[in-house]
Amino acid sequence: MTAQDKAILNYATKLTRTPGSMTDVDVEQLRSQGLDDRGIHDICAITAYFAFVNRMADGLGIELEKRFNDK
Repeated sequence: MTAQDKAILNYATKLTRTPGSMTDVDVEQLRSQGLDDRGIHDICAITAYFAFVNRMADGLGIELEKRFNDK
């Protein structure tokens, strides 16, 4: 795993687990690994989207189709 991969995963993990603790430093760590504004936006948007979809599914009691649980 590259240093950039680790920075992306650290950012996504922190945004998922403790979104209120995000600071400019988190963005700067991504920049220091070569990510530009578009890349940082995409990482943030994808992380936020998955959190949104999972919370909607959990909140509505939606379960995976049986075919996905068998694997």
